[in-house]
Amino acid sequence: MTEFWVASGHQLTRLDVAGRMRVTDELLLAWLARPEVLPPEDACFAERALHARLMRNPREAVTAGTVAALADADARENWGFLLTMRDALLAAGTVEGGYLDLVTRRVRLPLVLLDQLVQLVLRNALDGCTEVATLRAAEMMFRPQKGHVKDGALILADAELVAELEAEMRASPLAAMLKGGAESLDVLGAGNGWTYWSRSDAHSMALNFGGDAAARAGLAAAMTAFLRHLMGLELRIEALTSLEGAEFRWFLGLDEVGTRIGNALWRGETHDAQPIGLFRLDFGPGAPVRADLAGHPVWLILGIGADMTVRMKPQNLVTGLPLSGPLPIRTAHSGAGRRH
Repeated sequence: MTEFWVASGHQLTRLDVAGRMRVTDELLLAWLARPEVLPPEDACFAERALHARLMRNPREAVTAGTVAALADADARENWGFLLTMRDALLAAGTVEGGYLDLVTRRVRLPLVLLDQLVQLVLRNALDGCTEVATLRAAEMMFRPQKGHVKDGALILADAELVAELEAEMRASPLAAMLKGGAESLDVLGAGNGWTYWSRSDAHSMALNFGGDAAARAGLAAAMTAFLRHLMGLELRIEALTSLEGAEFRWFLGLDEVGTRIGNALWRGETHDAQPIGLFRLDFGPGAPVRADLAGHPVWLILGIGADMTVRMKPQNLVTGLPLSGPLPIRTAHSGAGRRH
């Protein structure tokens, strides 16, 4: 099997009988070893002691008083966020259950932590996927994208990588000449898809989202897999080119701009933003849909910011569907599970 997104930590988990990822000590220790979590040289004794204790036992209970005793205000906030995420995952027993709990309760967490969880869930949901267009498009759900127009088509590249390239260009004329900016990145196409596997963790391949139907179909497939795996829903998502003639009963914005566009359409108002992605979600038989919306599609709208940045909010898919009641938060089975 071809591997991808190794940095997600998927290989550090074990699957329960339902195929969900158990929260292992190895996964928790990997998070504790991240540069953002390691105490800096000037950290107080209390922070160093807390980190050392958790490295010995990553499941150890940490009281609010222990966090409050940290000298640095930023450290107190960062540890509070990390422990909130950890405790939710441990209580649920699985990464998927913990993520569902956090987003349905609308717990405030930094985007970097939510993005890590989304990447893990997607990595598990897409395990065995060989369609590189789906995998590259799925990156949009946990990594912001920076857009530029080339030959009339919207090209999306990893926003963090673009920022690094632009910083190099500003610092060095030679780097600008040799490397170029976002437009110098390889764009995923029929002839270079095989290179994705060796560079998936570098996020160095751009996506022709505006000009390649396979890219938009890939995002539809990724969102379908995400919801089927995470929420156990039978559904299908299809990429569209227009909402003309659509019976607009329910919509979801896949980002802030998409939400604004949808709100304007709902009220019959004009809007100055243009969607870059339109999708139709249809529920399968037996899905717990509200009675007044049974048999009707949900329209999904993706926009782009004025700065040409796309920042998807996959939690909107979880919290905004017209379901007749809350889904049960399933926990890990008591069996041993299987390793990857």
